[in-house]
Amino acid sequence: MPTIEKLSIALPTEMATLVRRAVDAGEYSSNSEVVRDALRDWTHKRNLREQSLKNLRKLWQEAVTDDSEGLESDAVFDRLESKYNGLAKAAER
Repeated sequence: MPTIEKLSIALPTEMATLVRRAVDAGEYSSNSEVVRDALRDWTHKRNLREQSLKNLRKLWQEAVTDDSEGLESDAVFDRLESKYNGLAKAAER
C-alpha cells in the first residue's frame, strides 16, 4: 500500500462547492478522492504536454538542420488560402 501523506489545501469557495457536490452525489467517496482524481488528470495532461514539447523540439531541430531547398512561400500560401477558403465555405452551409 502506498504511503499516504496528509496535506491541507485551500480552495476558492466555488471549487470547494464542486468537490462537496461530487461527494454528495456519490461520484466520489471523499473529498480526498476528488482531489486525487484531479491530480491524476493534471499529471496526465502535464505528461502529454511535455511529450508534445519534446516532439516539437525534435521537429524544430530537424527543420533547423535541414539543408533542402524547401518550398516557394507563394505556393504554400496559395495552397493554404485555398484550403481555408474551402473550409469557410463549407462552414457557411
